[in-house]
Amino acid sequence: MPYTYTLTAIIPASPADVYQAWLDSIGHSEMTGGEAEMSDQVGAEVSAWDGYISGRNLELVPGERIVQSWRTSEFGDEHEDSVITIVLQEVGGGTLLTLEHSNVPDEQRSYEEDGWQSNYFEPMVAYFSERKEGVAEPAPKEKPRRNAAKKSASKKSAAKASANKAAKRPAKSARKAKRTVRAKPKRAASRAKPSPKKSKSKIKPKARSTTTTARRSAKPKARKSGRGKRR
Repeated sequence: MPYTYTLTAIIPASPADVYQAWLDSIGHSEMTGGEAEMSDQVGAEVSAWDGYISGRNLELVPGERIVQSWRTSEFGDEHEDSVITIVLQEVGGGTLLTLEHSNVPDEQRSYEEDGWQSNYFEPMVAYFSERKEGVAEPAPKEKPRRNAAKKSASKKSAAKASANKAAKRPAKSARKAKRTVRAKPKRAASRAKPSPKKSKSKIKPKARSTTTTARRSAKPKARKSGRGKRR
């Protein structure tokens, strides 16, 4: 004789997240630990736990209600499909999941006693708890890395600047040395130039003295000749 039972669990996630994960193949597989093929379309066939469970979507209300036919590999040909109805309600700790499992074969009570708890509710709590921790952790971890990257970049830029300054300093000193070396012959040349000027100045006075003596000697001769004629 088939029977019906009801179970509840608190899942640390929003009703929308639980609804989406249940009807998503990857989400359902990661959530339970067994391979699943799910769909969010009414009438689509579904499976879970590596084919141990098979069924079909009967009714779907996004974020609120999931109704599926449910059959395990332990069902015999004489057993009809069972039906699971999942109701999702938002509460303080996340989502209150209420599961009603109907038309279950009377001799298969392991689902009510431990099957749903160990194979769905506990893995779902762990799955969504890990997702919350994973979202909360990266934020503080990224900040020091960026600061460290900025610090290392500033150190590298400072090192490059000092290296460039050190490379420029010998170049400037070399230029100054070249300038001083070139300036020395110029000064020597300027000192050597006055020597011919001095020699010219020595020669010129000699020429002036000869001409002046000649002029002086010529004038008195003319005066003497004039006086003789007058007498």
